[in-house]
Amino acid sequence: MQIKSKSGDLTDLSSPCLVLGVFAGRHLSDAAKTVDQAADGLLGDMLRRNDMDGEAEQTLLLQQVPGIDADRVLLVGLGKRKAFDRRAYRKVVDAALGELQRQRLTKVLWALHQPTPKGSDDYRSLYDTVLAARAAGYRFDRLKSDKKPAPRALRSLDAWCPDKAARDVAKTAIRDAKATAEGMDLARDLGNLPGNVCTPAYLADQAVELGKQSPKLKVEVLEEKDMEKLGMGALLAVSRGSRQPAKLIVMEYRGGGDKEKPVVLVGKGLTFDAGGISLKPGQAMDEMKYDMCGGASVLGTMKACLELDLPINLVGVVPSSENLPDGDANKPGDILTSMAGLTIEVLNTDAEGRLILCDALTYSKRFKPDVVIDIATLTGACVIALGKHPSGLFSNDEALVNDLNAAGEHSGDRVWRMPLWDDYQGQLDSNFADMANIGGREGGAITAACFLSRFTEKMRWAHLDIAGTAWLSGDKKGSTGRPVPLLTRFLLQRCAP
Repeated sequence: MQIKSKSGDLTDLSSPCLVLGVFAGRHLSDAAKTVDQAADGLLGDMLRRNDMDGEAEQTLLLQQVPGIDADRVLLVGLGKRKAFDRRAYRKVVDAALGELQRQRLTKVLWALHQPTPKGSDDYRSLYDTVLAARAAGYRFDRLKSDKKPAPRALRSLDAWCPDKAARDVAKTAIRDAKATAEGMDLARDLGNLPGNVCTPAYLADQAVELGKQSPKLKVEVLEEKDMEKLGMGALLAVSRGSRQPAKLIVMEYRGGGDKEKPVVLVGKGLTFDAGGISLKPGQAMDEMKYDMCGGASVLGTMKACLELDLPINLVGVVPSSENLPDGDANKPGDILTSMAGLTIEVLNTDAEGRLILCDALTYSKRFKPDVVIDIATLTGACVIALGKHPSGLFSNDEALVNDLNAAGEHSGDRVWRMPLWDDYQGQLDSNFADMANIGGREGGAITAACFLSRFTEKMRWAHLDIAGTAWLSGDKKGSTGRPVPLLTRFLLQRCAP
């Protein structure tokens, strides 16, 4: 999709369709007023005739509006002015894009981001527009033999800017959003692939392909024999039940100074999770192909970083395996020795994500990171606590929490901080090992984070539980590409002068 900024008099700009906003009560936006004046009041007249009063997400398509060069005008209801915030704007954008698709319009001049939503700004409005437009055009049908013709998707969007300052902001917003969308699409594709295609080896191959895009990115894939030498007993225990060998994917991007400490992103890459011996219920087990979305988000964020050519040092570490039942699979009661030398009593083999992550977090210390962030579809308990809207955030560093919160608010890919108090650590006590891999039903997302915290001492660390945000179920089943927007914004913040 081609997306660019465009300035000039709205009435003189040619386009197959000009998109404008109308507030409740038939109050035209300033951009719409300009067009209405050129059309001798036609917009207001047509609103009255067609019973459109500007309620949120209403649409009205007008043909052959006089006084302007655009072939059509799409009026979109913005709702009440007092309630027009960023959330409302995003819903309005989706409604506009849906109507454009129904009308089979592939090129538009977009002025819907004027006026700016309450509590937002021009950058965020255009950023949200680009991500929504890219998401509306996303399809995953590569494995269908009888592909239905795709709806005519939007191919070109010109964002109208009233002046040079606005156009400068627009160029930055479009650049950042397009790079983020590229990363999200990669993460979506990887997440939506079935487990028999997206195996640990396949995921590693995709990282290798990504490494070919820039000389700044070095990719190394550690095999099981390499992990054995490193003492990764926790990670390797998870893969024992699978015929697919585990992989440890390491991506090093060097865009910053030689002495600059890197950001390390560690993503859970469980390409399918049946629960192992502690077998999951059969209902919706197919969705456990999404258990690698943490790893997919690391690859997606790396893709965005490459697109933006960020002046930063970034390392992505993705431990990848399957978790299946087998005669050689690890069992409840087994005791494992992690790379850190800490022993773990396995009380539930379905709490495997923390086992592969703990060794990957220990491995990450060799990069002497400034911060480490792990991303994982770790616990159903986090979904119960927070639903599908924010990702759960746990951290041992206040400044890192503030930075991630700011990145979440700015990108619209929000997080919610959860406690990481020592009060919960006792739930992981074991009579036979240094710790158990589960802490009981109470506070399951918290005790999972507490488990990981034992492998991140003396590190500035945050854990993102994305079990509720990485994919959707039901009729809209599919990967969301989150938290690529959050992580990309976090990196952009660190690069800001």
